[in-house]
Amino acid sequence: MMLLAKAALGLGGTLVLAGAYTMREGVIRVDVDEFRSGGSHVHMWVPAAAVPMAMHFVPSKQRRCASEAAREALPILHAFVKELKKYPDTQFVEIEDNDQHVRIRTHQGKLQIDVDAPDQKVHVLCPLSTIEDVTSQLEERAPGA
Repeated sequence: MMLLAKAALGLGGTLVLAGAYTMREGVIRVDVDEFRSGGSHVHMWVPAAAVPMAMHFVPSKQRRCASEAAREALPILHAFVKELKKYPDTQFVEIEDNDQHVRIRTHQGKLQIDVDAPDQKVHVLCPLSTIEDVTSQLEERAPGA
């Protein structure tokens, strides 16, 4: 009985630590709602820590192809994200046109993109640290790196 209690305590502690790490890194949130007949309704929440870890399981040939395709943009993206981190709560773009509204901003260390239109709503929220991690991993595998 004591062995079972120790195993349960170990498993419980592991789950608490994994949850704390996930919440510290944040989540990537993608919400897409199309308001038409047969429209899509996609709501996806992914632990942000899972994306850089999952990249280690991508076959090296595909990682190399992705790095080659993004080679020219990677230094720009890396510098862009580094600078965005200096502005934790800043609105960069806001466009209102009749019944459409687009907003791009950083909020609490995350890049937030919101698009509201009569026929659809799209909301994307991604931690800047995740974008930086992915960019760094792709830069490491880029030709000439």
